[in-house]
This record gives sequence, C-alpha cells and structure tokens, in this order.
Amino acid sequence: MSKSVNGLVGYEGLEVINPEGGTEDAEEEAKKGRWKQEERDGYWKMMQKYVGSDITSMVTLPVIIFEPMTILQKMAELMEYSYLLDMADKTEDPYMRLVYASSFFISIYYAYQRTWKPFNPILGETYEMVNHGGITFISEQVSHHPPMSAGHAETEHFTYDITSKLKTKFLGNSADLYPVGRTRVTLKRDGVVLDLVPPPTKVSNLIFGRTWIDSSGEMILTNLTTGDKVVLYFQPCGWFGAGRYEVDGFVYNSADEPKILMTGKWNEAMNYQLCDSEGEPLPGTELKEIWRVADAPKKDKFQYTHFAHKINSFDTAPKKLLASDSRLRPDRMALEKGDLSTSGYEKSSLEERQRTEKRNREAKGHKFTPRWFDLTDEVTPTPWGDLEVYQYNGKYTEHRAAVDSFECIEVPDSRTEFNPWQYDNLDAE
Repeated sequence: MSKSVNGLVGYEGLEVINPEGGTEDAEEEAKKGRWKQEERDGYWKMMQKYVGSDITSMVTLPVIIFEPMTILQKMAELMEYSYLLDMADKTEDPYMRLVYASSFFISIYYAYQRTWKPFNPILGETYEMVNHGGITFISEQVSHHPPMSAGHAETEHFTYDITSKLKTKFLGNSADLYPVGRTRVTLKRDGVVLDLVPPPTKVSNLIFGRTWIDSSGEMILTNLTTGDKVVLYFQPCGWFGAGRYEVDGFVYNSADEPKILMTGKWNEAMNYQLCDSEGEPLPGTELKEIWRVADAPKKDKFQYTHFAHKINSFDTAPKKLLASDSRLRPDRMALEKGDLSTSGYEKSSLEERQRTEKRNREAKGHKFTPRWFDLTDEVTPTPWGDLEVYQYNGKYTEHRAAVDSFECIEVPDSRTEFNPWQYDNLDAE
C-alpha cells in the first residue's frame, strides 16, 4: 500500500501512502494535498532533521493545516454520545455495561479521522461546556513542556476524568501518535470504575499527498471494580483500504471468558451479540446495533459534525465564561472566519506572549499552578511511558455555583479578551 518517491533529488525514500489502494503512481499522489508546492518543499527540507524525534512541541506549524478548535475542545468532543455512559450506569447487566461504555469510547474516532490539526492550548487555557445532556465539562492546559491537558465531566450518572499527554514519533511524511494518558469513568449508581487504554494512531502523508489518519491495535476497557473487561481490535488499513475502520472483539468476565462479541466500524456503527465460551454466537440470538454515528453536514470545510460546531459555539458556553476559554482565542476565531493571515499573526503573538510569561514566572522563582486540577503524587504506567496524574480539585464546581447564583446576561459584543496568563505584564521583551 505504500510507495517511495524515488529519483527526485532531495526526496529519496519519501513514503507516500494511499489508503484507497496501491495502484496510483506515488509521485502523482505526492503532489496532492492541501500544501502549496513551495510550502510543501520548504517544510520537507526543514522537517528532515526531526525524523525519529518526538515533535509534540518542537515545531511551529502554519495555520493552513489547522482547524478552528483546540486540543481542549477536542477532549470535550468525546461527550457527543455521552448518553451511552448514562445507559452503562442504568443497566444492571455487568457485561452490557461494558458494551455501552466501550461504544462511547469508539464513537470519538469518527471525529479523530479529521486531518486538520487542533491548536495547542496556551498554558492555563481552559474550555467549558454546558447545555449538552446535563453535562458540566471543564478542561485545562496544566503543563507546557511536556504538553499536558486535564479534563473533568460530570452528569447525574457518571464522572469522567482524564489526564492527557501525547507522545509522537516523526517518520518523515508520517507520524506515530501514542496516547500517554489516563482515562477513568466512574458510574455513580454502583461506584464502578472503568479504565481505558486506547490504541496508537498513525497520520500518513503529512506533507506530501492527501493526509489521512488510521488507528490500529487493541483498545482495552477494564472494570477495575469487578475485573471484567472488553478488548476491541482496530484493524489496520490494508491493500485497497481493506479492513480500514473495522473493529472487532469481546466482552470478557473476570475469568477471561468471552460473554458478548462486538463488531462494527468506528466511522459507522457498533453491534453486539451474546456468545458462548468459545466466542461463537449463541443460538437464537441476533446481532444488535448499540451505536450509530449521527448525520454530519455535507461538504463541511473542516469535516465537522453538527456537534463539533456546537463545541465552538457560545451556545454551549456557561454564562460569565472564563477569560481563558478556547472559544475566545483570537487565532482560532480568525481561522473560523477564514482569515488565515490574521490567524497566523495572532497565533505567533500568543506563542510569544507565552514565552514572555514563562520568563516572568521564572524570574520571580514561581512555578505554574493549574487552577482547576491538582498534580497528585501518583505516577501511572502506560504502554508508552509513565504518566503524572492530575486530579480535578472541585474548585470549578464551586466557581460555577457561585456564578450561577447571580443573574448575568452576557452581550456578545461585551465578551472579555482571551486571557490565560498568570501575570499581567506580558509585553514581549
């Protein structure tokens, strides 16, 4: 499925992968994509020195490859199908609980296939969401080097907590992405705690060709209370796209005996069926659908779902929005309006202010302290490295309750300026 572009000076060994097959000439495929030729060639020359490196926060990228959303908002996008976690909390069947919960975590991959890059959050940046399924959601950028985010969501049925850290390996025209994070869901009725280990992701044709994203490997969701688990295998994309999007696996009891088989495509729907101890469907049972992706806008510029548009909207924001909220970022807002020039200028300005704020903080001998999450003493192992864990401290709940106790009508034109900074004097030196 992959071909190398050979015979062109400066591009020896360049891998171009076409997910739709392997018959097209690699050099022709390499000319496709969103980059202009001069920009593409320039970035290839610049990026060659980073091959084999983790480029999570090493490289400044042009806004042409960005979408008008931050990583903090991308974390909130997982909440689109939160009703599945409500169902997991309501059911008395311990195995169906895992069917619902694992389908919830499968559902986000439809959004993850978007090839646009979200903005890296500024240290101290936040994102708040209300007005969706009874959810209160808050996320915060808790570390800049390495980039780390923390998030907390809560409804009457569950709490959702994540510490997110991404590790990358740049391979030239592709990159491997490793989710070095911890995700926990607590179902409130029985106090059941679920722990997620997602599969890695590969981004192909970063610079040359049409960029596309695929995940392959195991997703494991474990009931830490009972020992039951679900193991789903994401099929890698094969020749002519064979196997792409497909997910198959089983729900197991604590003795590792299969109880329910699951199958589907992460960009379409997931199904389940009761099975015997050999994993074969039980006689008299049938395959039933548990989740289906919602209709999406046609020919949307950024491949957004209807829910993704809600994420950017002030309609999903609480009253008296925090000044550090991603919606208020000037670079994000400019890109949303299609003004790439202003977006690029504002992005550079924010990054310079962040560097200045760091100098101010270090000159004072201060350490950045997140507002809504606390760094714990816990270090949890993941398949891709150890992770320091941040824990929601409950202060946002108190803040929101205090704000909501006052009548506050926010006029759009009166919205505050984006301000995640710890210090006020941020003039670039």
